[in-house]
Amino acid sequence: MTGGTMGRPVIHHPQVAWDAARAFVRAAGAPGYEAFADRILSRLGADLYGELANTRQRLLACSVENSDVEAGKWRVRLEDLLRGRPDLTTALRELTEAAPR
Repeated sequence: MTGGTMGRPVIHHPQVAWDAARAFVRAAGAPGYEAFADRILSRLGADLYGELANTRQRLLACSVENSDVEAGKWRVRLEDLLRGRPDLTTALRELTEAAPR
């Protein structure tokens, strides 16, 4: 994931997005959801906060098997986010680590 020349890390945004997507979906169904959702709101904004709430609703309404589908949707959403806002890479990594399990 990291490496490169001159001490500058190379960041693989698709991997950051995929890791975050799986963490976000896991968090959407976890007991610590509310605290995590508040962090999404403060770090990434109302749009992604709303999407996380929608994901939670779909997960609660359907079987756990849908979590893979939800993670795929989040990966695309987060990869698009990073294309336009690469400055949010650190926030996504931190949120990935902080997601409830």
